[in-house]
Amino acid sequence: MEDSETDALLGSPSINVISTSDIWPHKGKYWKNLLALSVAFTFNFTAFSSLQNLESSLNRDEGLGLASLSVIYGSLIVSCLIAPAIIRTLGLKWTMFIAILSYVIFTAANYHATFYTLIPASVLLGFGAGPLWASQGAYLTTAAINYAEITIELQETIINRFNGVFLMFFQSSQVWGNLMSSLIFHKDAANHVHPIGNTCGAHDCPSQNNTGNSFAPTEKNVKDLLLSVYLASGVVSALIILLLLDNLLPRARESIESDGLSKRLLSTVHLLKEYRMFLMVPLMIYSGVEQAYIAGDFTKSFISCTFGVQMVGYVMIAYGLTDAVSSLILGRIEEYVGRISLFILGAFTQLGLIVVMLLWVPSPDYEWLFFLIAALWGLGDAVWQTQIASFVGVLFPEHQEPAFSNYRLWQALGFTISFAYSNYLCVNVKLYLAGALLVTSMLMYGTVEYKIRHIDVRYAEI
Repeated sequence: MEDSETDALLGSPSINVISTSDIWPHKGKYWKNLLALSVAFTFNFTAFSSLQNLESSLNRDEGLGLASLSVIYGSLIVSCLIAPAIIRTLGLKWTMFIAILSYVIFTAANYHATFYTLIPASVLLGFGAGPLWASQGAYLTTAAINYAEITIELQETIINRFNGVFLMFFQSSQVWGNLMSSLIFHKDAANHVHPIGNTCGAHDCPSQNNTGNSFAPTEKNVKDLLLSVYLASGVVSALIILLLLDNLLPRARESIESDGLSKRLLSTVHLLKEYRMFLMVPLMIYSGVEQAYIAGDFTKSFISCTFGVQMVGYVMIAYGLTDAVSSLILGRIEEYVGRISLFILGAFTQLGLIVVMLLWVPSPDYEWLFFLIAALWGLGDAVWQTQIASFVGVLFPEHQEPAFSNYRLWQALGFTISFAYSNYLCVNVKLYLAGALLVTSMLMYGTVEYKIRHIDVRYAEI
């Protein structure tokens, strides 16, 4: 479809759009709500991100943990398609509040994890996650654009700054959640023995059926203690959204408010017909693949296989800490070095790590290398999370719900594919696939940058 046809469906892609939102007059209110949003997501994902890192190790019988993660992100794909309609019906704040409750239910289902409890809870979480992230992206981008208007600053600069602050808080959830799991599992460390004879790292294959077999299961009372902490964290997150976050209307043309349900449901699909969105799809998928790899395969085949589940949290703290700090720094320096430089940094960092992990045989004698790999992978992830979200906000300021729904949809597809084939492919094959996808993604991203800078005059200034 030509750009003119897409414009007719979705409105003009001009950066200067008509706002239907109430612009708060005081700068302090923007920072207050940005802080509330950031802290709420920190509490919620302190529970979920850490539990996700542990699923493949805690619930490894019959692949239940990885199956539940695959179901979550498969359901998320569907929920992203209907997210704009849900947000238009409930509003940004109430969408986030209800969605966070689905995460609380998933945590509770882990108390008695079976296919009959965990899989339905995973479906529910997946249907909540799409609207959650679409509404978060729309809320943050709207606030940033409105803030830029009252401070007379560049929209892209403020969007990057707000994303940097939010993602610093959000990625720190890896630190807090993994610290909790490490301290709690440390008491259970005596139950684990060194994995003699296991093939760990890139050569770990499901057919060998040996990863983690030498570890005794975690004691139920220890697991329940951890889940109780995570459950409380999720409840606090929901309360912060309910009590401290102000309502905010997304920026859009007045006509969108009167659109029929069918058009709202199709808005996500329609936006794919724009080259700006279509060419970014592989990078969005990769951003899900790389997160799924570090959470599912690196934790299971490198850390748990070599040391035991009690070390997962400690190593992943390095990942979360670097991710959080890098997110804040990247959000600040983008206006000086440009997003292209940052995308290249992320690509070369993770490509280099893929090569290292293909060649390296994990050993307890090189414990520091586990932490270094996790930290550098966190740097790469910070690039994808800050820059893709900011770029989507810049390119589609007037179509935020379908734009961020697309982003989370394709990212979820990356998660789903990774978790789905995790029980069938060797780790080295997964690394080769991730590397090939990353190279392809960067080539297509480069095409977007070239077109908006040299061909599409509407974006000559960004």
